[in-house]
Amino acid sequence: GTRLIREFNGVEHCVTVRGDDFEYLGKPYRSLSAIARAITGTNWNGWTFFGLKNQRGRP
Repeated sequence: GTRLIREFNGVEHCVTVRGDDFEYLGKPYRSLSAIARAITGTNWNGWTFFGLKNQRGRP
């Protein structure tokens, strides 16, 4: 799938977009927000954190 790459605190984080979920560090996640929280330790809108404009498959 598509890879999303984000640098945070000098560390590059790669997320793979899969059919129904996302993969980060070999683990499945249901949302980008959960991944952003795992990376930062705080609540983030995942789409904003990764610099995306639209949610996949939603108008």
